Amino acid sequence: MALNEKIQVHKASGALGGFVHGASLEDVASSDAVYQRVRALLVDHEVLFFRDQPQDPQVFAAFAKSFGDVLGHPAYTTVDDAPDVQILESTAANPSKIEVWHSDMTFMQTPPSFTLLQGQIIPAFGGDTLWASATAAYDALSPQMQAFLQPLQAVNDFRHGFRESLAEPGGAERLAPAIAEHPPVEHPLIRTHPESGRKAIYVNALFTTHIAGLPAKESEALLAFLYRHVVTEEHTVRLSWQPGTVAIWDNRSTQHKPVNDFLPQHRLMHRVTLTGDQPA
Repeated sequence: MALNEKIQVHKASGALGGFVHGASLEDVASSDAVYQRVRALLVDHEVLFFRDQPQDPQVFAAFAKSFGDVLGHPAYTTVDDAPDVQILESTAANPSKIEVWHSDMTFMQTPPSFTLLQGQIIPAFGGDTLWASATAAYDALSPQMQAFLQPLQAVNDFRHGFRESLAEPGGAERLAPAIAEHPPVEHPLIRTHPESGRKAIYVNALFTTHIAGLPAKESEALLAFLYRHVVTEEHTVRLSWQPGTVAIWDNRSTQHKPVNDFLPQHRLMHRVTLTGDQPA
């Protein structure tokens, strides 16, 4: 039996998520057949989890680059000998500032397709991550609401997501180039996945500021409903991290949220984001 035929996935929840067995990061990076099998599973399950993988950032980067071209992030540092790998670190002195449900970097004209995280230093307790299926959320809407939302456009803004960092001493100066490079953009409120063809609700509380063409109160009320609806418990999955655990998820069809309940413990993650397409 070929290696790709030995791969199994065990569902992690009813809506999304699966634990992959029978394939390592190196297998995916070195075998096109394994990669094609895992990518198909990823599009289907929207987020995949691999346990007990090597914590070498070079191995992690090679695995990530199997799925696309690396996309940098203006707000994060990278690993010295693996510049494609970003560092997400939270300590008591420098805690994480992101605590809301979101999809990565929707402030871009072409937001990332996939994001990958690997656990490096994991707290003894806490620090889980949650994901929500924006496709399951869309499917749960009434046909009338689906039709109403379909033509709408949502405005996304870098400054909205990094407003706390901008308020810090020197923050505005440090992030000025990123602000200049990323003016507000409009994306379809309902986007169609380019591979699966499924529709997903494409707004998130971190970067979406308003719905174009609607009065402010209507926009606020509709966004508040959609934010709550996407993350309904039945649409979610939760991962407890271990050192070496890797998660890869589809930003085009999910949102995610870190649970910052572990401080003052130390948490260090490696991350790679991959280039995507213009939402449609």
